Amino acid sequence: MDWKSERNELIETVCTMNKLGINHGTSGNASVRVDNGYLMTPSGVAYEEMREEDIVLMSFDGSYESIEDRRKPSSEWRFHQDLLSARADFGAILHTHGTAATTLACHRREIPPFHYMIALAGGHTIRCAEYATFGTQALSDNVLTAMEGRKACLMANHGLLVGEASLRNALSLAVEVEYLCDAYWRALQLGDPVLLTTEQMDAAQENFRKGYGIASP
Repeated sequence: MDWKSERNELIETVCTMNKLGINHGTSGNASVRVDNGYLMTPSGVAYEEMREEDIVLMSFDGSYESIEDRRKPSSEWRFHQDLLSARADFGAILHTHGTAATTLACHRREIPPFHYMIALAGGHTIRCAEYATFGTQALSDNVLTAMEGRKACLMANHGLLVGEASLRNALSLAVEVEYLCDAYWRALQLGDPVLLTTEQMDAAQENFRKGYGIASP
């Protein structure tokens, strides 16, 4: 199979990330699960110039292939692979370098329950993974720890990572978390925001489990 529709959706998703302003240039990356592997955006290709044949097919043993052997996977393929391996609920992973998320990541701040929409990311907080050099197994290990029981995390001095059932849902979540990051740093300008209680966050999570969510961008 060549997964034509999945390749095109992957390209459309990363282009939309940039159009929406939650990413820029060739930073960030994305993947989507297919059969016994996953499709991955390539290294160093501008999104608006990306074509189906540029998308890389990855195996869970770390090997890869691309049409005519023309492309290599993003250097961040390790945390995509490890997350997709560890989390059966994830069908797609997005990594962005949005301004607000990256700003908080550079301060290595966990986002507390200042807003009930934090619960969309799977818990009462959005953690910040410890720093490690990009593209390393150490970074992937840190990300897996931060993503335990979560669908999103910041990456220290780096950016944002989200995992969801589909590319559409992952993009929606990435947009929402970028908004929350922006709102949080603005709230901090007035002092420490009032945080919701454990009970209030539990109630928000229960409502999300019942089907309340966010529209796709």
